[in-house]
Amino acid sequence: MGSNQAAVSFLTNLARAAVGLGASATILNSSLYTVDGGQRAVLFDRFRGVIDDTVGEGTHFLIPWLQKPYIFDIRTKPHTFSSISGTKDLQMVNLTLRVLSRPEVNKLPSIFKTLGLEYDEKVLPSIGNEVLKAVVAQFNADQLLTERPHVSALVRDSLIRRAKDFNIVLDDVAITHLSYGAEFSKAVEQKQVAQQEAERSKFVVAKAEQERRAAIIRAEGESESAKLISDATAAAGMGLIELRRIEASREISSTLARSNNVMYLPNTGSQMLLGLNPSR
Repeated sequence: MGSNQAAVSFLTNLARAAVGLGASATILNSSLYTVDGGQRAVLFDRFRGVIDDTVGEGTHFLIPWLQKPYIFDIRTKPHTFSSISGTKDLQMVNLTLRVLSRPEVNKLPSIFKTLGLEYDEKVLPSIGNEVLKAVVAQFNADQLLTERPHVSALVRDSLIRRAKDFNIVLDDVAITHLSYGAEFSKAVEQKQVAQQEAERSKFVVAKAEQERRAAIIRAEGESESAKLISDATAAAGMGLIELRRIEASREISSTLARSNNVMYLPNTGSQMLLGLNPSR
């Protein structure tokens, strides 16, 4: 009987010890939290509210139920968003902006109070669209291409200033895509066609002018040649014309002599040329 009571007492004590150990482990586990690399924690106290100090990496203690940690990722993260903006000459442009952002570590309690954990999703799209519309409105549509580095610099500087108001640091800002509306693209195509037609018209006019000048020079040359022949004829009589006739006859005779299809028959009264076709 005594041994049974001792066993029951031992088991009861063992159960109490196990319950105590379990409760202690639960309390200890709830009193610890871990902040991984690239993260920071902000503590919320039920009596004091958000504590102003930021908790660094490692394992830390807190008071269960009274305090609760909120973990922030402080590593640089990419964000991409698009905006349809109007240019100075009232053309619609579609731009895509990519930013690399991270929070200011010493301002995490303030960020948590005002914006919460999803601070970047709440702030960056709105200020990005605002800055893009403000900058694009300062340029004509074609200037967005010809002055793209200047446009990107204005967007970057303006966006960095606006993000700083929300305790957000932007490591990089870049315009990754720029496209125009269908109407503007059609207008650009029509302008290119008109420019090509204008260049073609200039070429046609220049060609006609050159042909006109060539005709004038040719006519002047023929007139000068006729004048020289007339002067030579007046000075030497018909001798020059007779010389030219003899030279022409010699050239004709030489050409006929090389032809196999022509026969020359001399005659006392006249001269005869026979055309012979060997194929018949």
